[in-house]
Amino acid sequence: MKTAYRMSERALRRWVSLMRGWSGLKIAYTVSEREHWVSAAGGLLGLLAVLWAGNFWVAEHGNAGVLTIASMGASAVLLFAAPHGAMSQPWSVFGGHLVSALIGVTCARWLPDPMLAAALAVALSIAAMYSLRCLHPPGGATALNAVLGGEALHALGYDYVLSPVLLNVVVLLIVAVAFNYPFAWRRYPQAWWRQPAVCAPAAADSAGSEEKCMIPHSDLVYALSQIDTFVDVSEEDLQKIYALALGHHHPAPDTTGPIPEPAVESAR
Repeated sequence: MKTAYRMSERALRRWVSLMRGWSGLKIAYTVSEREHWVSAAGGLLGLLAVLWAGNFWVAEHGNAGVLTIASMGASAVLLFAAPHGAMSQPWSVFGGHLVSALIGVTCARWLPDPMLAAALAVALSIAAMYSLRCLHPPGGATALNAVLGGEALHALGYDYVLSPVLLNVVVLLIVAVAFNYPFAWRRYPQAWWRQPAVCAPAAADSAGSEEKCMIPHSDLVYALSQIDTFVDVSEEDLQKIYALALGHHHPAPDTTGPIPEPAVESAR
């Protein structure tokens, strides 16, 4: 009986381990509790600002408008939880939403079958965002919303691109810049606050230390091309990760021990 119980327990543990691996739960999760709450606060303020701006716009222009599109919630997650990600940078957010909105409205107007229009809108948005280097996952939701959002959105036509999409995007980007500024480690956008990679302590005193803590741009481009899939990490963060990992792998020698006294030669 005990043997059968142990075998079933091992099988259960093996199954749980496999499921954790397949689901991605084994990926290292190194974000601090503080960062969790900072990100949540940013999302709160960002969405409040977007909703307020949308409400103000509708009040000024009567009822011929839509407050906020749901894809702004997904953009808020990227802007405030991963502000240095490649998909979170301003051109990705701005271009991704606008080009997807244009494609979504076009598909909704010219394709009578809503299922085909919705699927094609998302597919074309992915292709366009890749081509324009503005890959932003919430853009797919913006395109889908233009097709399946109902009569209120269909009545807007191409005005959907300006309001609510452009209005929502501009407000969210402004809040992301302002909110992240006080936190030096997450200032946004990353290109405005580039920091040099920190060299490994052990390499700092050796010749060619700068080369040891930096990977040439051409080598990074080659490595990423070999992976042949989109990696949502900026080049600056890759350099910083490499430098920190190198410093952890080769810690600086301990110099806190007692200093030997110099030998004193006796006079003859």
